[in-house]
Amino acid sequence: MKEFKKFIAKGNVIDMAVGLIMATYFGAIVKSLVNDILMPPIGKLLGGVDFSKLKYVIQSGTAESAEGAGDGIAEVAITYGAFINTIITFLIVAFAIFMVVKMYNKMKERMEKKEEVVAAAPEALSKQETLLIEIRDLLKKQ
Repeated sequence: MKEFKKFIAKGNVIDMAVGLIMATYFGAIVKSLVNDILMPPIGKLLGGVDFSKLKYVIQSGTAESAEGAGDGIAEVAITYGAFINTIITFLIVAFAIFMVVKMYNKMKERMEKKEEVVAAAPEALSKQETLLIEIRDLLKKQ
């Protein structure tokens, strides 16, 4: 139990959980963006097409009986409009992730360059060290 508490208390686990929650809701936002904002104007430009309703019907369904006994046959269809929406959603999410990773890599590069500059820069000598070096050099000349 102690090991489990230690595992949960690590920052990485908490960060991962927050990232997962954020990703889930980011996906929902992008799905809404595609379905509710992007696709209606695109459908309008293409002649009033509602992509969410596009489908290829393999077998037509029949209406249920008036009593609601469930006598109807379900429609069998390939809903390629929903598939198109899903592809567009995927492309938007993939692009967003690409941009985040690209920014992260640039930030990481800058940090590494700063570390290299700091490591390459010689340390400034104190006044005492400078005087000692001068005395040593004078003694070598004598």
